[in-house]
Amino acid sequence: MAQDASPKKPPAELPIITARTDSRDLLAKARQQAIQRGLDKYFIVDVDAHIGEGSCWPDVLKYIENPATREAAFSFGDGTGQNAFLNDTPGLQWQSAHGRITHGAGLKEPATDKTVPRPVDLSRKCMDMLGLDAQVFFPNGLLFLGMHPVPEMEIELSLAYNRWIVEEILPHEPRMKAMLYLPFNTPAAAEETVKRFRGAKGVVGFLITSTRHIPVHSNQYMRLYSMLEESGLPLGFHAHHNWHSDYTRQLNRFLSMHALSFTFSNMVHLTNWVINGLPERFPKLKVMWIESGLAWLAFLAQRLDNEYLMRVSEAPLLKKLPSDYIREMYYTLQPLETSNMKLTEATFDVIKADTQLLYASDWPHWDFDVPARLFDLPFLDDNARRNILGLNAAKVFGMEVPAKYRNEG
Repeated sequence: MAQDASPKKPPAELPIITARTDSRDLLAKARQQAIQRGLDKYFIVDVDAHIGEGSCWPDVLKYIENPATREAAFSFGDGTGQNAFLNDTPGLQWQSAHGRITHGAGLKEPATDKTVPRPVDLSRKCMDMLGLDAQVFFPNGLLFLGMHPVPEMEIELSLAYNRWIVEEILPHEPRMKAMLYLPFNTPAAAEETVKRFRGAKGVVGFLITSTRHIPVHSNQYMRLYSMLEESGLPLGFHAHHNWHSDYTRQLNRFLSMHALSFTFSNMVHLTNWVINGLPERFPKLKVMWIESGLAWLAFLAQRLDNEYLMRVSEAPLLKKLPSDYIREMYYTLQPLETSNMKLTEATFDVIKADTQLLYASDWPHWDFDVPARLFDLPFLDDNARRNILGLNAAKVFGMEVPAKYRNEG
């Protein structure tokens, strides 16, 4: 049998994705999914994205109010100030998966619209591609700041970051919102942060980075919680990885540490929050747990209920089961664990996801989730999807939902 002698066309090579790849190319598939799912009919709020302040760190440093610290900062990086005073450990992160996954925190793509700060241009690309109506931003490098060996540095750097966000970033784009960093290791400074920035345009809440060793139930924080409750603004606990605790330093793979560390931090803080009766002391304070995933919540709710029923006297402020308080707090979607859909459905039930869960992408990190992922959950009806994608966030943050979305469904 004669063989076909015609030359074979070589297979087309896929474009190489690098840190400089345009966000619109990175999110092209997400845009297709948004169109296919008809996401333009849904009000969508991304409750966890990261601003990438590291690439603008010299600009942030200009807002340090202590002149001595500000001058010292620009002795770093051959006078540029790059990475000055930050205490993160990039050599231990391995989030790029050895080149197979580009770590989005290092996005180096050129700006398209140079009339606005670069983070605004990049954020607009993301919001347009994902079909978002609003996006709430958090820092990147500052997620380690709660472990800084110099307590005063958390105060000075967080204030500089907060001012940079409020004065230089948010005024350019109304869809961009921020939960500002609280220097939690110094309660008085955290209180001053709330006083100074509550009411600022685009500020929708305040953030505690969970990578820190400090008891959230300490009496020194009660005035801070009271201030937040009175302001009506939510308090978020944003998890992060930490390879330096006595437990996680035993883990010999980034995979292992990343899987556990994000849950450990919020698990400890949430347990202290509930068992020490803070939901009873501050019943109107909206508390949110961010970027821990969801799989741990069913375990913790049942475990705490079991222990509480045997030792009620140790939690005298509680008027109901720990799981009841857990169901009254708020959680962000990302990362969404779905390897066992029955467990995922049970977890959604435990936390009353239809009213307490908020969509979050974690863009531009390597493990981000797009809005269309909610449509892959067979147990959700359309009303629950609408709530999780944006309507729950509107209630938490006091956002107005445009009439075109109120008429849908």
